[in-house]
Amino acid sequence: MEVAYTREKLVDVLEYFLKSHEGGKYRGRISQMSVSGSSSLVIDYEDLLRAAPDAASILPDNPDFFLDAAKEAALRVLSVEAPEYAERARDYLRVRIRGYPERLPLRSITAEALGRLVTVNAMVVRTSQVKPMVIEAVYRCPAGHAIPVRVAGRRLQPPETCPVCEAELGGSGGGRRGRIYRRSDFKLDQRASKFIDYQVLRLQELPEELPPGQLPHYVDVEVTGDLVDRVRPGDRVAVTGVVRAEPESEERRAGPAVPLAIFDTRLEANYIEVIGKEPEELEITPEDEAAILRLSRDPEAYSKLVRSFATSISGHEEVKEAILLMLAGAPQIALPDGATIRGNINILLVGDPGTAKSELLKYAARAAPRGLYTTGRGSTAAGLTAAIVREKNGLMVLEAGAVVLADKGLAAIDEFDKMRPEDRAVLHEVMEQQTVSIAKGGIVATLNARTSILAAANPNLGRYDEEKYLYDNVNLPIPLLTRFDLIFVIRDVPQRERDVELARHMLRARSEGQREAPPMGFDMLRKYLAYSRRLEPKLTDEAMEVLVEFYADLRSRAPPEAIAITPRQLESLARLTVARARLLLRDRATREDAEAAVRLMKISLRGMGIDVESGEVDMGELYGYPMRERNRMKVAIEIMRRLEDPKTGLIPAKQLIQELAEKLEVDEEEARRLVEKLWRAGYMYEHERGYYKRTSA
Repeated sequence: MEVAYTREKLVDVLEYFLKSHEGGKYRGRISQMSVSGSSSLVIDYEDLLRAAPDAASILPDNPDFFLDAAKEAALRVLSVEAPEYAERARDYLRVRIRGYPERLPLRSITAEALGRLVTVNAMVVRTSQVKPMVIEAVYRCPAGHAIPVRVAGRRLQPPETCPVCEAELGGSGGGRRGRIYRRSDFKLDQRASKFIDYQVLRLQELPEELPPGQLPHYVDVEVTGDLVDRVRPGDRVAVTGVVRAEPESEERRAGPAVPLAIFDTRLEANYIEVIGKEPEELEITPEDEAAILRLSRDPEAYSKLVRSFATSISGHEEVKEAILLMLAGAPQIALPDGATIRGNINILLVGDPGTAKSELLKYAARAAPRGLYTTGRGSTAAGLTAAIVREKNGLMVLEAGAVVLADKGLAAIDEFDKMRPEDRAVLHEVMEQQTVSIAKGGIVATLNARTSILAAANPNLGRYDEEKYLYDNVNLPIPLLTRFDLIFVIRDVPQRERDVELARHMLRARSEGQREAPPMGFDMLRKYLAYSRRLEPKLTDEAMEVLVEFYADLRSRAPPEAIAITPRQLESLARLTVARARLLLRDRATREDAEAAVRLMKISLRGMGIDVESGEVDMGELYGYPMRERNRMKVAIEIMRRLEDPKTGLIPAKQLIQELAEKLEVDEEEARRLVEKLWRAGYMYEHERGYYKRTSA
């Protein structure tokens, strides 16, 4: 578009706008710059559009022309308010445009957008180190004269001649005859040069905006000055900037780099706004809010929410209810000493193949206000948490992983048991401390990962064996298992009535006109969940009494030699109670909420083989060493001591198994399994074929 203003005229218009805007808004901001030491002036686009629409119309197509004039206008006003500071800030002052309305999808940044000012909503996946970038280089010739050179782009170009030396020798001709300098003769004077901070961000398309089957697009963003270190990997941002094209280069074995006809797209950031810190990023209209509040007052609201969740999957009502509570979550609590108590709920599904575990995970990831789905097979420790990557230009950049990108949301990890142990170990910190700490490549950082983990695992031998403990059924370490608030064991047991209902439900989806509509549509369910996360319910005395009674009762009724439930389970009960109140849009968690949390905890414990009703609660069932197993191991250790040779310390394997089977009244196969467990636990080792030895412990 043709510029209707000359530079001088545009500077005059913008100077008048800054001086005369209602209430002295911008005059006040400019006068504060010298006090705060700021080098940026933020102009709201709406103000500009109302006060100077003709000048504002220049901005989209000619941002460089407009921003240069705006800088000059700001300097004029600053020279009146603070003349000394204006002189110091002349090279560093930047005018930033806030609230620019031209939103462009990241994948729409094409050749047509070059040179335009656009705003992009995206996710930060990488941040580079902050480095100084020279904006005015001062070179010194061999005679010591200072020669300032304005830097355009990212390459330094030393001068060819020294103007002072030429003048001393009487003109350019004398300079060439008297003193011939090469570019390499000029040395950069860093103390006299002017630098600003420089950083590169990488933006990636938001997961919910990614078209099905497409790879996410990304763009690198250059930020300078006070915009550096404003965002971290995992943040969702709206970046306003100018689209640039940077030529790629092809390195030859001999000779300098050759510029190609292919260019890289970059965004030169002008303003960055961090968005999506809370899940309320979903647009909820007043009509939506009225519908949400109306449903929350329905006496059947809770059952309707559960029935609306994953309607394509038949059954699993308790699991669906638990996942709903996980999506609602509980608020994070900050204690007076600076510590925090996590509010995110973690759930593990263990079960037979074909029980819709993966479908539940995928649905939950889509329903969450911010959800990511991944599998254990295709995930590494760096992919889950964060990685340090070296760029082509040598910069070390921090790249966020799945749990960081899902901050304040949900990370669904399928095939959890297929992950390598060293990759899975990184989740210990995430699931309890809600952070990711990284110290690699000279970068030491702690990133937020306030993420709920919904994981699914298959039994070791394909099907869940009720004769074995949970620890023996699934290949997961005990410390990780204890970090899950709820663990559901899903069995595929043939039952005619249930099988008929499941078959009809599955086939009904393929029959036209027979699909039953859920009480709440998927889009409304997502908005309902996002709306519910705004609340921060508190526990009432009645709810606390229910939880305390359940916790104390199970602790007191557990046998002396058993491992009782721990405060970790009490914390899980509190989170579930508050999450249910949140889901029903209440600011107080009632006795009914606490009883529902206790019911889900009982179902979870019962699935692990723990008999809650009889009071025989032994968390050793979860750890793989329940009370009866530990008693057996004590008997085995006593027999080993009796059988070991006083001189050599050898224990005959065959005799040990026979006496163990006789003492415990089990078959030899069961006795052999117990001996193997002792060996795995480190109580003994095989000294030679057919003989064991006890360890020193």
